[in-house]
Amino acid sequence: MRIGIDASNTRSGGMIAHVAELLAHCDPQRHGITKVTIWGSAVILDRVPDRPWLDRVHVPWLDRRLPWRVAWQLFERSRLARATCDVLFAPGASPIGTFRPHVSMSANLMPFVARERARNAWSREWLRVLLLRGLQGHAFRESSAVIFLTDYARTLISSLIGLDANARTAVIPAGVNDRFRAEPRTVRPLSSYDDRAPFRFLYVSDIHPYKHQWNVAEAVARLRREGLPVAIDFIGSPVHRRSTRRFRHTLSRLAAEKDSIRFLGTLPYDALPAMYRDADAFVFASTCENLPMTLVEAMASGLPIAASDTRPMPDILDDGAFYFDAENVSSIETALRALALDPARRAAIAQRAHAAAAHYSWDECADRTFALLADIARQHAG
Repeated sequence: MRIGIDASNTRSGGMIAHVAELLAHCDPQRHGITKVTIWGSAVILDRVPDRPWLDRVHVPWLDRRLPWRVAWQLFERSRLARATCDVLFAPGASPIGTFRPHVSMSANLMPFVARERARNAWSREWLRVLLLRGLQGHAFRESSAVIFLTDYARTLISSLIGLDANARTAVIPAGVNDRFRAEPRTVRPLSSYDDRAPFRFLYVSDIHPYKHQWNVAEAVARLRREGLPVAIDFIGSPVHRRSTRRFRHTLSRLAAEKDSIRFLGTLPYDALPAMYRDADAFVFASTCENLPMTLVEAMASGLPIAASDTRPMPDILDDGAFYFDAENVSSIETALRALALDPARRAAIAQRAHAAAAHYSWDECADRTFALLADIARQHAG
């Protein structure tokens, strides 16, 4: 049995990590799979491990912009799939062409949330997201099976695109790399911190309109003005220009707090575990997520967390977080203050989140994913 993986839409750091971890942790022969072929750009193939059953095929078209990638999906992929595989797996979803069977994976919730699309109204980004909504909705409806990362995403997207009630779907959460796993640290009262060694929050996420880094920075600045010895590090790529300008403008306005509110930009993936270990708490202020991996990494790292009250964050964290309205600076300020000032509750939520992170396993994710692909291939052959 042969599996093909279309990595043409594997562009973001999270999706690249997902595909790389799947291939690093899977045992395809356990499911009767003898060969896996992956087509992708140089960026993704550099992250994919060498395995004896894996054929890595570089497609120069996929190093280029969206029109070139769509052209390859429409005109080349089905021909290649017919020659090399029994089922085609497309993480991120894309136009599915003529090859069957085809399995899609939903990794981007943004195209299906009208409120978040509206933040980019009438811009090039808005048009791109509308196009993605149409392409992905069509791909999900035409696929032999669709993998979702959370039940929240499955319910929301299925209702919006009119996915048939009899369509085969599966919720298979991503895993978390073991290098992030650490026991929750002994908590200290805020009185044990000072301006030279402050209580340090961490927020790891690329800059997008729905991530609200500027609101978090403003909230931390307010706590500083109260005299609380707190600080925050922001880590992430400035991928959205308008949001990056807004964030940098906020940082400029808060220049008096520049030593306590730091934007470190993009850091190598291998540097992140140490950043989690050195932090005292984690902040996650997104209002549009499927399964946010930096949040799960923070959970696994044993950090107490303050998070947006927008789903699916409460689904993932349950009672393992202080919650806030990410679009309200005062709400963020209240949650961060409560987290910093209440060491007993801080310890309790860190333990709860850490226990929940144990359910996110790459071994299980890879095994369930390849079991589904093998089952679809057998059904189609029969």
